Amino acid sequence: MVEKNTGDLMAKYILLDTETTGTQEEDRVIQLGYIVLEGKKEIKVYNELCSSERLISFEAMEVHGITPEMIETKPNCIETEAFKELVNMNSEDNYMVIHNAPFDLGMLEKEGFTCKMKLIDTLRCAKHIFDDAPAHRLQFFRYQMGLYRDEKAEADALGIEVKAHDAIGDVLVMKLFLSKLREEVQKRFPDENPVEKLVQLTKQPVEIKTFRFGKYRGKNIADVAQEDAGYLRWMQKNMDLDEDMKYTLSKLIHS
Repeated sequence: MVEKNTGDLMAKYILLDTETTGTQEEDRVIQLGYIVLEGKKEIKVYNELCSSERLISFEAMEVHGITPEMIETKPNCIETEAFKELVNMNSEDNYMVIHNAPFDLGMLEKEGFTCKMKLIDTLRCAKHIFDDAPAHRLQFFRYQMGLYRDEKAEADALGIEVKAHDAIGDVLVMKLFLSKLREEVQKRFPDENPVEKLVQLTKQPVEIKTFRFGKYRGKNIADVAQEDAGYLRWMQKNMDLDEDMKYTLSKLIHS
């Protein structure tokens, strides 16, 4: 049971990422990395590998480079200092920032962690704010926005090694991306608190404009709804769709 920490007056922002044994229901966390921001100067870094009874899939190793030998002597996730401190900060006064939050939070739930913090999903927010971008992956924005030019100086200051698809490396890129995202939100919604707007956008499903897969790839979904509504109904019934696509199809089919 996580208790609210009432001793802190200033909200903390926890920018988090995980690496896992794979992406299936049985897979587990093997790296937990996050940066804690409090005010303008308080920055703490947590980055720990952890063991798992679940074997790491070769596909996962190919992505993050974590091998069984690297974690065989490590504690399991809930025994790490990173996890314990995360539990301590799990208060509705604080903010959790993740790129593709459902995945990482789903993995943490297997370790008994249920997030009580205000949530900012930079992936969903990017889909709202940068809706015309050809991709919304963190590494895409790293290059498209030139974030890689600034990351070395910041990484050196924090003692972080930047590597693609490494939990703490991705967190650093997300930190830089969050600043760009916040700037754009301030431009579009000048009368609103940008942080609270990001929380709001995280809760709001995205209406997807264009198919990025299947036989109608590249076509406007609204046009397909007019020409072949039966295909959209087939998708609803037969495909494992994310929340945004479900929302889009339901809205178009019933409009």
